[in-house]
Amino acid sequence: MWRFSGNQMKRWRTKANISREQLAAAANYSPDTIKAMEQGARMPTPRVLDVADELCRAEGLLSAAKDYLSREKFPARAQEFMERERGAISRWSYGVTLIPGLLQTKSYARLLIENRIPPLDGETVEERISARMERQALLTQQKPTVAFSFVLYEAVLRSPQLDAEQLRRLLEVSCLRNVALQVLPFERAVPAALMGPMVLLETRDHERFAFTEGPFASELSADPQVVSRVTERLSMIRAQALSPDESARFLERMVDRHD
Repeated sequence: MWRFSGNQMKRWRTKANISREQLAAAANYSPDTIKAMEQGARMPTPRVLDVADELCRAEGLLSAAKDYLSREKFPARAQEFMERERGAISRWSYGVTLIPGLLQTKSYARLLIENRIPPLDGETVEERISARMERQALLTQQKPTVAFSFVLYEAVLRSPQLDAEQLRRLLEVSCLRNVALQVLPFERAVPAALMGPMVLLETRDHERFAFTEGPFASELSADPQVVSRVTERLSMIRAQALSPDESARFLERMVDRHD
């Protein structure tokens, strides 16, 4: 509904020959904000829908969308990935600088989300944190059980944002029978390990997807060539990483140092 309402607002605006700048001025928003709403990157607000309805003479059709809109729990660029993830039977991932969302404590998640640039409003921050915690049910509540493989580069564990609580959370998750957690030490890093985070998903229908995420753009791809490259990189990184048992001992030593 978020994206559909934005698309309808753009269609009505174009039909009425109203410029984006005119709508922005009438609704007291910037043109870039209106553009983001029309493209589905931001949720259209009740105010902008009412103003657009009046300007475009939509006779209540745009204003009616207010009753069906609710805030999305995840950023628009991650929503398709989240949908595929819910239907996965296998999920491999590699983290270079941050603890993956599925493994984060609430305090670590809050630190990341509250310090996002540009900043989010308080309500959105709380919704994102809550959604991230709810999503972690994927680790234990899937039927059939999903096989998870997490590899973390040592730099992730040396971050000043990391505390003993987060390290203990990693140890706790590593004990789950469907989870393999490995640490890639600095001295074992291969060039592929420095190319950024990546995730590989396999669905119940045996479709495979590769997900790569950067600071400004993310990509979910089913292209066999892309999936193959990500599979090769992840396989190489997993082979170089410490075994799950060795990784658990590595984490235990780090917990001891924090305590």
